Amino acid sequence: MRSILEGIRVLDLSRVLAGPWATQNLADLGAEVIKIERPGQGDDTRRWGPPFLRDREGRDTADAAYFLACNRGKKSVTLDIASPEGRDIAWRLALASDVVVENFKVGDLARHGLDAATLRAANPRLIYCSITGFGQDGPYRDRPGYDFMIQGLGGLMSVTGERDDLPGGGPQKVGVAVADLFTGMYAAGAVVAALFHRERTGQGQAIDLSLLDAQVAMLANLGSAFLASGKVPGRMGNAHQAIVPYQVFRASDAFLIVAVGNDGQFARLCEVLGLPELAAEPRFATNPARVAHRDELVGMLAERLAQRPAAEWLAGLEGAQVPCGPINDLSQVFADPQVRHRGMVAELAHPVAGAVRLVANPVQFSATPARAQRPPPRLGEHTDEVLGELLGLDAAARQSLRSRRVI
Repeated sequence: MRSILEGIRVLDLSRVLAGPWATQNLADLGAEVIKIERPGQGDDTRRWGPPFLRDREGRDTADAAYFLACNRGKKSVTLDIASPEGRDIAWRLALASDVVVENFKVGDLARHGLDAATLRAANPRLIYCSITGFGQDGPYRDRPGYDFMIQGLGGLMSVTGERDDLPGGGPQKVGVAVADLFTGMYAAGAVVAALFHRERTGQGQAIDLSLLDAQVAMLANLGSAFLASGKVPGRMGNAHQAIVPYQVFRASDAFLIVAVGNDGQFARLCEVLGLPELAAEPRFATNPARVAHRDELVGMLAERLAQRPAAEWLAGLEGAQVPCGPINDLSQVFADPQVRHRGMVAELAHPVAGAVRLVANPVQFSATPARAQRPPPRLGEHTDEVLGELLGLDAAARQSLRSRRVI
């Protein structure tokens, strides 16, 4: 069964998360992704452990779980692009590719002749995607950008965390690096769109993506609400800015989520809780009224929900078709029957570990499945293969480069 991007070659000059996340998505769609890494060191995330991948004897390998999360399906080539011979090899690989993805500082690759303008002048069909903290232009273009600081600068932390007037109040980052992940997802979509444009016009193009731009875009309804009203939203903890009740509650033994989206659901919630009179009360009958009387209503609901175990409430609420759910830890997530049914864990053969289990791609195509083709590569695992088969460098030439630490 053919993959959507079969026959497309991507030269991956990125590291850490945003760029590798984009290229991993392209690899899942069938693209050949050649990842360039520093000889002897590799991507920084190979060392971002513990935990590390373990070999067949249970010993830690050199690859951290962090690296495994965003590099499946790729070929690893070690190459020193700062050396003249390394630059020449990178140039040749770029011109033999359909797409280049990089996340160097603005202007860094121009010093090596590997920037978008230079490479696209040599091959106008090339699609060149640059990912930086702040973009290729503007007053912040030369600043380094990291997910944590972008979550703060881009407004996400101002709306994440408990209310300032409650215990534990204050700004909070999201538990995973969402600014990087947002940007990687936008980048993968942009590359596919640019490939479609090339099919129609024969022309490639340069793509300029920044973590800050992606973070601002992902403010979504909160950004739109501010632009429409001029009112700055604050932190709401686990509550919703515009819907009540839509938050975490504490049952007698555990936390649970109640996510009422309309007045009918609220009425059914009240029936399950044994408080049907609340649905008829003018202060709570409509969502705008519930938002206006948020604290009063939430206090009554919280008192009632605290009287019985979470499992009992969840069974009753699910039976009444009131949106609700538990708060699972990761062991519960990966044991969940729906997660298992949907195949959200991929197990791939690995030459050192025997097998490696990874979080699978979530996209379900009916005709061209998105799936991992190969495990995350060992450092330099495919250097000889790629340089020999793609560039025609024989064993003696490769050994010469290796002896001089170019590869």
